[in-house]
Amino acid sequence: MIASSNFLIPNATLIVEIVAFLVVLAVVGRYVLPVLNKALEERQEQIRGALEAAEAARAEADETRRQRQAILDEARHQARDIVAQANAVSERVRAEAQERGQQEYDRLVASADAEIALARQRAVDEVSEQLGALVVSVARQVIGREIDATAHRALIDEAVAALRATSSGSAAGSAARTQA
Repeated sequence: MIASSNFLIPNATLIVEIVAFLVVLAVVGRYVLPVLNKALEERQEQIRGALEAAEAARAEADETRRQRQAILDEARHQARDIVAQANAVSERVRAEAQERGQQEYDRLVASADAEIALARQRAVDEVSEQLGALVVSVARQVIGREIDATAHRALIDEAVAALRATSSGSAAGSAARTQA
């Protein structure tokens, strides 16, 4: 009994189990392992392809990001240029408008000065004519006899010229004061 209870001694059951194990191992090795290896290799190829595609997509995304940044930088630069040009144009237009305004002001002042001088000259002419007639009338009354206006016209013209010279000097002085 001692011999039958010893597990280290091989018996027929152990031999049948070993043979069955080897048969199962041979079937698995011949039919299952090649299919399993093929499936594992296909899966490895799929994973490798997915990793390569992911790497390519990452590289493409990086390139797209760089291009987008370059486009944004260029757009910012162009926007700065456009703003600078717009500022320059607006400054030029403002300066031109200011210059045109100053020219119009100068033209209006010159025109007003000319009109004032002309009106002053008309007034002086009118006053001198009235003064000449008044002088003749007063002289006629003082002398008591009628003075011949044609005979003394040279004297009257001389008085009028002196009056004009006096009024022209005062007009030039007032024009100088206006411009100063």
